[in-house]
Amino acid sequence: MGITDQIPRRAKIIRVMLAELQRISSHLLWLATHAIDLGAMTPFFYTFRERELILDLFEDYCGARLTLNCMRIGGQPEDIDAKWLGKLEHFTSIFDAACDEYESLLTMNRIWRKRTIGIGVLSPEDAIDWGITGPPLRGSGVEWDIRKVKPYDLYSEMQFEIPVGKNGDTYDRYLVRMEEMRQANKILRSA
Repeated sequence: MGITDQIPRRAKIIRVMLAELQRISSHLLWLATHAIDLGAMTPFFYTFRERELILDLFEDYCGARLTLNCMRIGGQPEDIDAKWLGKLEHFTSIFDAACDEYESLLTMNRIWRKRTIGIGVLSPEDAIDWGITGPPLRGSGVEWDIRKVKPYDLYSEMQFEIPVGKNGDTYDRYLVRMEEMRQANKILRSA
């Protein structure tokens, strides 16, 4: 439609912030439920602590907590205010430490490792052939992220790394998501 050039820069920044908050929220939900499935209940409570902060930001912005209903053709429905930005800055200031806390519970945990390393191996070739995307694709060692390959909004101006796995197993997919949350937080601070 040729209207992407007409979107105000500030609206693009808001879109990037909301998209990265949604990415973190989704990864936190994945981590919480994945940990429970593997017998670790504590991470569920820890991850939902930070996820609630994100859902509060969504609610403050657009009135919805789970269905972020604010992307509009040509921009955004509302601007952000200083109070909202202050809450976001608080979140970004504590989130890396929260990720460290999640990893202290799981990454080197022998039970976690036994239940994830070498499990569900997905080769790069199979991942591509089967149309896998996102962290499962990157966990298989394929460095492909739409935000880098075909940048939209202001992603071309954002400095972030694409984490990739080496073994294509459940453990690598976990590590990719952990690093993606840290990279998303880096993008949030930049935006």
